[in-house]
Amino acid sequence: MPLQKSRLPFAVIPATLLSMTIASLSASADITKEVEDALNFYHYGNNGAIKMDLNYRWENVDEDNFKKRPAPNGRKPVETANANTARLRLGLLSPVLYDFQAYAEYEGNYALQEDYNSGVNRRTQYSTIVDPDRSELNQFWLSYKGIADTLVKVGRQRIKFDDDRFIGNVGWRQMEQTYDSILITHNNQTLFGLTANVGYLDHVQNIFGQTDTLNAPILNLNYKINDWGNLIGYGYWLDFKDVANAAKSSQTYGLRFDGKSPQFFDTVNAVYTAEWGTQSDYTNNPKEYQVDRINLMAGASAFNLTVSGAVEQLNGLGAGKAFQTPLGTNHAFQGWADLFLTTPNNGIRDVFATASYKMMNDSLIITGVYHDFKDDTGKQQYGKEFDFSVLKKFGKHYSLLAKYADFNSDDPSKYADTQKIWLQANVSF
Repeated sequence: MPLQKSRLPFAVIPATLLSMTIASLSASADITKEVEDALNFYHYGNNGAIKMDLNYRWENVDEDNFKKRPAPNGRKPVETANANTARLRLGLLSPVLYDFQAYAEYEGNYALQEDYNSGVNRRTQYSTIVDPDRSELNQFWLSYKGIADTLVKVGRQRIKFDDDRFIGNVGWRQMEQTYDSILITHNNQTLFGLTANVGYLDHVQNIFGQTDTLNAPILNLNYKINDWGNLIGYGYWLDFKDVANAAKSSQTYGLRFDGKSPQFFDTVNAVYTAEWGTQSDYTNNPKEYQVDRINLMAGASAFNLTVSGAVEQLNGLGAGKAFQTPLGTNHAFQGWADLFLTTPNNGIRDVFATASYKMMNDSLIITGVYHDFKDDTGKQQYGKEFDFSVLKKFGKHYSLLAKYADFNSDDPSKYADTQKIWLQANVSF
């Protein structure tokens, strides 16, 4: 599937300039230390800071078979999308004063090249890349830690539980997802080894820069079992108040155990996950349903190489009756091509294998993933996908990323062959 050659220089020039800057800055420890000192300040012995995160990305999306045959689901053929975007987050963290601390953060995404459908820019002739050219108040919260082993945080904040499958910040997108909420975290490792998160979500500021109204109590209990992993129980009661989002309302309960074993044979660690969840309709959802999810993974790690095999299955009983995760960081699951951000009506079974290798003192990470997608019965084949990424870190503050996803459809009437390519450079203090 060929790239649009005329677009490539728009990606290469900014990426090259930023990568040269990253390489030169990271090579100078003195400059980096001066920046760190300039962004941190002290007040009566307590730390405050200016936070900064600059992320440049070029993304190319080519839905190839739209150009060769009738488009799936009755859609019109679309053009290859190219997005050159630069996102800045700039925040001010106050020092701790009488156990209180505050934080405010601006987030803005600027499209240097907007040949894509962001979902809000009306450029529907292109494939979708959900990185709108917008700015917003990303975080604005006040915290209190005057109660033993407890942190209370109120306001617009980033929330990430476990692997972000149910509650996350959708951190892969340029405009992240944050929550107007209250979150109480109690961490008592000495007595029970338990971390309890109890909260309430009032609004969600999503990756489109739009706000959804919620009435959502959330509960996440994490118990550490020695050196073997974490046993987690959770309940999420999502009541979407807007009529347009009523079908997203659901109640979800689950148990999860994941971890990494102590080392054996001097070099080998086992890695594993076992998780089960159940979901049903809640409050104003117009459909009645009850479906389950299973998530199993087993693998091993040795000599900086981690290899694992896994299956994740989300069941479906028809339109509006499939297991969904509307607040999750779904890009991390079921393929980076993002064909299954919404679970199909007949559910999905994702059988996949992952290999990841670290080198150069863990500063270079190479990852490959293979997916085989079917419905929840295993009878209907959706497609297969190969994912590949290379991440290079330069110290704590700089990184470069190249990433690729290639989805090959087994059902062209529903899904398009899709290729996605990303080049990214990040500076974060």
